[in-house]
Amino acid sequence: MTSFGVATTGSRPLTTLAPPTPSVRPIDVLAAASLDATPAAQLRGIRQTTGEFKDWFRRTGTVDLFAARSLVTLPYPRRYALWEACSIPVPFVWMTNRLFVVQWREGGRTRTLLAEPSDYELGLATPYLTTALRRMPLPDQFVRDRFFARHGTVTSHLAAMGIAPEEVDYLTFDHLHTQDIRRLVGTTAPAPDLGYLDRPVPPLFPNATMLVQRTELEHVRDAHPFQARFHQPETYRDIDGSRLTIIDGDVLVGPGVALLRSPGHTLGNVTVVVNTPRGIVCSSENGVAVDSWAPEHSRIPGLRRWSAEQRLEVVLNFNTPEFASFQYNSMIRERLLADPIPGHEHLPLVFPSSELARHWAAPGITATYAHGDVTWKAPR
Repeated sequence: MTSFGVATTGSRPLTTLAPPTPSVRPIDVLAAASLDATPAAQLRGIRQTTGEFKDWFRRTGTVDLFAARSLVTLPYPRRYALWEACSIPVPFVWMTNRLFVVQWREGGRTRTLLAEPSDYELGLATPYLTTALRRMPLPDQFVRDRFFARHGTVTSHLAAMGIAPEEVDYLTFDHLHTQDIRRLVGTTAPAPDLGYLDRPVPPLFPNATMLVQRTELEHVRDAHPFQARFHQPETYRDIDGSRLTIIDGDVLVGPGVALLRSPGHTLGNVTVVVNTPRGIVCSSENGVAVDSWAPEHSRIPGLRRWSAEQRLEVVLNFNTPEFASFQYNSMIRERLLADPIPGHEHLPLVFPSSELARHWAAPGITATYAHGDVTWKAPR
């Protein structure tokens, strides 16, 4: 029987470049995907071990707060979002990028983690997005105003919640597609394009460390042409490394908070796993709606039939099909690890970091269950 817990001898260490983060500890989970075993063997291992890991993780504790706040809603190709499964032939669906705020008590104080704190205005400089905007047969500003909806910034949402930037301990992303993190963690050199002509960019969150998979950071900094269209590698050249904590594999960030390596969408992808007052939540962009993890219960046209015909249990967010079998396996683990949605027990409590949204230009494509913005607090 597998014994899950904090890893010790033989574990790959954390590289703590930022101020010490004693609560972030490697944990023993199913080994990350590699070419040493077939994807089928890894999938069998996931099915065999996830239940036991879930029981162990639940016992680590429950967080005090899990909140989701909308940042921006934007178009995304249907063939990426819902792969081959959706039968409605519209070119785009719309997704809402969300910020997640997680808080727990540890060491006599409240700890705060921000997952997906996207600086989305800078994200628009990603090659894929700039190319897509240029191809639109409409003026660029018209497209931005009509087809993009801004709901607030990371700092405006935190201010409304009474959280100061100085109170944030951790930042993390499930992966680094489109992300320019210079204003979040600061730089070691001037950045004229951000208005810092003769001095480095100061960090927006001065006391926070960013938790990032080593593989993800390496792939962004040295992007292959197939990957580069979704990244901004040049913006990572002068990142302040003292504000990064590099992780290899799976880590427990705090009681009821873990980052599990879930390769597929990118090789360094992670799943944010939180034991919330409503149950265990998994979040990533491996899929774009709860339907992606439970297509057999989906009301989106085509998904239920496609899943049955193809004998596939999940629908991948398929814009980067480099590691499709790994992504499939990661989604199965997320599906098994998440608790049921209260009141909708046939659906898993998986919260996409970019969630499918209703839009007039994508009629008929509506998530069977949409989380939206939430605030879940532990009873006092």
